[in-house]
This record gives sequence, structure tokens and C-alpha cells, in this order.
Amino acid sequence: MSRPGRPKGEHRSAQRAGNSINPPSRSKGEHRSAQHEGSPVSVAAPGAESADLAFMRAALAIAAEAAARGEVPVGAVVVRDGAIIGRGGNSPIAHNDPTAHAEIAALRDAGRAIGNYRLPGCTLYVTLEPCAMCAGAIMHARIARLVFAARDPKTGACGSVVDLFAEARLNHHAVVTGGVDAEASAALLGAFFAARRRTEPEASPS
Repeated sequence: MSRPGRPKGEHRSAQRAGNSINPPSRSKGEHRSAQHEGSPVSVAAPGAESADLAFMRAALAIAAEAAARGEVPVGAVVVRDGAIIGRGGNSPIAHNDPTAHAEIAALRDAGRAIGNYRLPGCTLYVTLEPCAMCAGAIMHARIARLVFAARDPKTGACGSVVDLFAEARLNHHAVVTGGVDAEASAALLGAFFAARRRTEPEASPS
């Protein structure tokens, strides 16, 4: 199956940790799904768009809390049957843990909540396109649907750098929707890195 082209105005986003980058440009909401043969196609049911927006804003609130702690602002929630069962914010700096991404924290929280490491029938909402590590964890958890806001052109594993959910050789595939409230996420990331640049000491002249 041929891959659809990326939409015009697709924004740029940030890596979860490390050096600052240029703020992402804004884009309109983007919809995409897994691209391998026989993959499910994400079709919004009546009221689904408003529900996606509400849950993404819950994730954005967690991302803002991460920014207040000095972490790159990424937040995630896991939803089952219309209720949030897991929450997570980016915290690799605080925990000295390179795996402490928002998605991982939300998956762990949800697993504890239901007493199972598998999360079938659940949707994960995250404010930044997952990296390869988080995409793998999402697959292992058997998440049914992934919804993300801003794209990550440097580490994104949902089509920006690689598209693991379109890899037919992998044995689980979530339906993927991108670009939900992307402008809000891009603004949060841009403000965070702008503030970091202002507070970083200027380089000494050579």
C-alpha cells in the first residue's frame, strides 16, 4: 500500500531531552493510521473528535506540570471505556532514567490500576509523537489506539523518522491518529525551549 504524503504545514516538534531546538511551526489537525497491509483504519465515530480533544488536553495539563519541574513538556494518559486509568509526565531528569518518558509512566500507571501489563481496548493519548522505545512499549502493552499531538522530526516513530506501526513484520499494530491539538503542544514546547534559552548562560567569546 502506498504511503500518503504528509500534510501541508506539518509542524516540527522537540526531542524529549537535550539541547533546545527551534519552536515547531503550527499545523492543522492531521489524521493518519497504520500503513501496513490489512491494518485498521482510524475512522472517527460521532463525538470521537471532541473526546480526543478532551483527553489530549488532560495530557497537555500533565505536560505543563512536567515543564514546571524543568522537564521537556510531554504528558500522556491511558483511557479505557471513556475513563482515564493511567497518567504520566516526562521525568528522565528527575529520575536519572532515560526510559522515564510520559508514555512509559502512563502505561505503568494503567497497568497497576487494572492489575495487568496488557492493556487491550485502551487508547493512549500523548502530546508528542512517540519515540521508538515508547512505540515498542505501546505495542507490548497491546494498546488498541494511539493519539498524539505534535510530531517529532528527530525521534518520532510514527512516520516522522520511522513508522514502526506500519511495520508488517511486527505482531501488533495500534491505530494511529496524529495532530490532535498539535498547536497547543507545539506552543508549550516552543515556550519551554525559549525559556531555557533565556536562562542558559551565554557562551564565552572565543
